Amino acid sequence: MLCCAPGTTAFSPRHVWGVLTESQCPALGMAVNETGDCLMVNRVLEKYYLSTLYSLEFILGFIGNTVVVFGYIFCLKNWKSGNIYLFNLSLSDLLFLCTLPILVNNYSRDQWIKDSILCRSNRFLLHANLYSSILFLTLISIDRYMLIKYPFREHFLQKRKMALIVSAAIWIGVILELLPLMYFLEATMSADNYKCLDYASSGDPVKNLIYSMFLTVFGFLIPLLIMCCFYVKMVLFLKNRSEQLSSLLTLEKPLTLVILTVVIFSLLFTPYHVMRNVRLASRIPALNVSVCTQGVINAVYVITRPIAFLNSAINPVFYFLMGDHFREMLMAKIRQLLSRLTTTGK
Repeated sequence: MLCCAPGTTAFSPRHVWGVLTESQCPALGMAVNETGDCLMVNRVLEKYYLSTLYSLEFILGFIGNTVVVFGYIFCLKNWKSGNIYLFNLSLSDLLFLCTLPILVNNYSRDQWIKDSILCRSNRFLLHANLYSSILFLTLISIDRYMLIKYPFREHFLQKRKMALIVSAAIWIGVILELLPLMYFLEATMSADNYKCLDYASSGDPVKNLIYSMFLTVFGFLIPLLIMCCFYVKMVLFLKNRSEQLSSLLTLEKPLTLVILTVVIFSLLFTPYHVMRNVRLASRIPALNVSVCTQGVINAVYVITRPIAFLNSAINPVFYFLMGDHFREMLMAKIRQLLSRLTTTGK
């Protein structure tokens, strides 16, 4: 029979572990030590793993996305639908990257600024980037297919006005989709230990799991299916065209981009969504999941979080690969600036 100190619940994560001592509850002495080790692993991961990876993502992503944004603003004269989607994707990434310094500072110091509004807005922007990025990447897959299938005429989905309307609709849709998140987020763990909890570790786990499943289906799985559908159609179309041309050379770059996009998209986002739902389910009291098991699940969930947001640092690569002559355009502008500087120096 399990026992615990008066007025506490056995293995409740909301109580201070110092209350449960071996002298007060000998039967739980070993369990408390094991649970303390499990919880310590999570603190170590947050302090060193999250702060390190978020720092690297901020440095690489901020440089890459800033180059892309200014490249489009100052170098691109003729904006097409694909450029508009890529530009919005870059803005979304920059918005997210601006939240990372606060997270890095808090995780590395294990101290959080006692500001509920800052906590909620930071988490909101983080999720807004995640789901807007997924949708813009899906739109890019549709745009690439249209560009390949209709190379000599502009489909109505590729018109600049339509691209602007769709982009605005995505931003509005994502904001509306994530408004409930502000209610579900919880800013503090206990009265004397303030912490800006992540979504899967805060609030009512049952309600949060229902909302998380909604986000997983409509924010991730459906866009993933749409993306895969259009990329499969793209592959079939390219193969058919290559058979007509009796050459595989035209297939190499488009197929490489298709495979890279789908693989990276799946590898980055799938583990995060799976573990977020598992983490929430493990917190449901009716399932009676032990605190140590919850700690292991949370550790795996923590590992998947920076992996999911790694897309913000990787996305600029696709601007060079998928953008319409973006690399040539940017290099030409850099050479022009260097030429002016050289001439001025003389």
